Amino acid sequence: MENETLALMDVLKHQTTKEILNGEAGPLGAVLKAGGVNFAVFSRYAQEVYLLLFDRVQGDPTDMIKLNRIDNIWHIFVKGAKAGQLYGYKVNGDYSPGEGKRFNSHKLLMDPYAKALSGKFKEQQNLIFPYDMNAGAQDMVMDQRDNAAQVPKSIVIDDNFDWQEDRPPGISMEQLIIYEVHVKGFTAHPSSGVKYPGTYLGFIEKIPYLKKLGINAVELMPVHEFFVRHELTQKGLKDYWGYNPIGFFAPESSYGTQSQLGCQVSEFKQLVRELHKAGIEVILDVVYNHTGEGNHLGPSLCFKGLDNPTYYTLSANPDNPAEAYRFYVNDTGCGNTFNVENPVAMELVLDSLRYWVTQMHVDGFRFDLASILARVQGQFNHSSLFFETISNDPVLSKVKLIAEPWDLKTYQVGKFPQGWSEWNDKFRDTARRFLKGDESQAGDMAKRLTGSADLYESDGRKPYNSINFITCHDGFTLRDLFAYNERHNEANHEDNLDGMHENYSWNCGVEGDTKDERIQRLRKQMVKNAFCCLLFSSGTPMILYGDEMMRTQQGNNNAYCQDNELGWINWNNLRTYPDIFDFCVRAVHFRRSCSLLRRRQFYSGEGGLGAVPDISWFNRNLNTPNWNRPLLKTICYQLSGQEAPFIVGDYYLFFIFNMNHRATVVQLPEFEGLRWYRLVDTFQRPGEDFRSYEKRRLLRRQDRHYCAGRTVNVLWAGI
Repeated sequence: MENETLALMDVLKHQTTKEILNGEAGPLGAVLKAGGVNFAVFSRYAQEVYLLLFDRVQGDPTDMIKLNRIDNIWHIFVKGAKAGQLYGYKVNGDYSPGEGKRFNSHKLLMDPYAKALSGKFKEQQNLIFPYDMNAGAQDMVMDQRDNAAQVPKSIVIDDNFDWQEDRPPGISMEQLIIYEVHVKGFTAHPSSGVKYPGTYLGFIEKIPYLKKLGINAVELMPVHEFFVRHELTQKGLKDYWGYNPIGFFAPESSYGTQSQLGCQVSEFKQLVRELHKAGIEVILDVVYNHTGEGNHLGPSLCFKGLDNPTYYTLSANPDNPAEAYRFYVNDTGCGNTFNVENPVAMELVLDSLRYWVTQMHVDGFRFDLASILARVQGQFNHSSLFFETISNDPVLSKVKLIAEPWDLKTYQVGKFPQGWSEWNDKFRDTARRFLKGDESQAGDMAKRLTGSADLYESDGRKPYNSINFITCHDGFTLRDLFAYNERHNEANHEDNLDGMHENYSWNCGVEGDTKDERIQRLRKQMVKNAFCCLLFSSGTPMILYGDEMMRTQQGNNNAYCQDNELGWINWNNLRTYPDIFDFCVRAVHFRRSCSLLRRRQFYSGEGGLGAVPDISWFNRNLNTPNWNRPLLKTICYQLSGQEAPFIVGDYYLFFIFNMNHRATVVQLPEFEGLRWYRLVDTFQRPGEDFRSYEKRRLLRRQDRHYCAGRTVNVLWAGI
């Protein structure tokens, strides 16, 4: 303790000449006010907190100011400070890992409420670690080297921005078609042709492409400032996906153009503004369940050095009961668990969410490992304070809330409260197994195609609360799903042991790339089948970026560390696979034009047109299907509607999902005065595989329809 204090006093040679006022205890963070900036930060167990000001990113502080304390809030007002001011905190307190306290006054810490960072944390000479790695005692001996000159600084940000009368598109859930996309990976490849590849501004240049595709919401993979682990950079890899956040208010700095310090804030706002102009909503994939500071051997960047027992869920050392709070509960698989049960940590999460809505204008959130956020005494609780607070919040209750409804310990699909939608992995797994022809999948596939009422109806939720997906960032791309039986993650340098073992994939006869034209054609057919399954089902569909142009990760199903062509879109694929892109565009626009595919209510099997039910299920002979038959691999159903998407009048849609490898003939219902037309047949050549209503093809026979093996057919009955 004596050495800590002496080191801190040495730094105090850089005391301030600025005019200082007492300041206010709220709001937390660095807030611009008339005449200066108010700084406020929480720490319950700190003994002293100092604000350090800098005039350049790398160098000694120009000012060091001791903060005042009211309860557990440390604060000060610095007159004359302006937007762009660089700053950080040093905290004096006990370094006692066994008690959960990891204060180290030699280490500069970022502000938990910082709205921007000056750059990335790097493990130069291990200076970001609070403990001495050479002491031979793991984390028990404090490192006394100062790192203030080396680490990135927090930046005071002016919230003013020309939003040009921006308004949220306000798209209802049943209308959404989500495109999950990585900001950098969208334009980083040289083939993107944008001025600023891999950035927020580069993304803006591709908005016309998104409009052509027809999606109306982007779900951006994490854009909170994240930490890049040295263990990966040593291997020539990187934490590419961004699921190791350290700044819940700060947009990722590496996605900015670096034109000036903090430009990532205004550039992200530009991206949101321009997407909104195009009628596209912005949903953020947010990670509040853990941080990039890792376990007891991880770095001290922010929360760990400010108030470790408040922000993290701690556990005892089983080999030494006296060390009751040395280790970290790891329900996330990422080294730590953010302690959202603590009111301070929860309020930080809520403040972050409100900030991204009110100041950054985003339209919703997808919560990574969301079940962790609703823990009460370690158990998932449907009525947790987290859920209750959001449902009553005047800002957050109005945005889209999507859960990844599981974590390492719990699986909560179908158990989130009203107002929440969920990633439906049951749709993913069932669709994959059904599409490749597995037995005993037809009955469950019928449930998934109609909105998963078995999961969402009993608690009053709707079909659109099911976020349907077949591929996402985590796993195979759609092209790889039908090109590989096994994962091929050798490029991750983890002996191909990482990533999911069971992918429910099918290589169509050859593992990986092939010149066999028959297999190439079959793979394209299977990709089209998958798009039909996804886009014609009830629920909210989500497309993985690049699937519409056959993006491949070469069989890697865990590309979290591949910041290279494995993880980026190669825009040359648009020229190689124009037929797949065209098919996807047509499928998206068909969904948007057809109200039957965007229902707000579950099918009842009743009502509809006169005595005709809203949905009717058939086998290929127009009889009731035997869902318990293991070899049933053909699903036929009819939808009836009165809101005609094409012309005024009644109409019917008849869907045939034939995942048997053999062709089949399906009998068709007869309706007086109506005729059957073919809209979709994934077996047909490009241009014939998806016809618009205007170019529909009249069936030669009106009583039956021939379906090739492993195909999807959609028929339309009208005048």
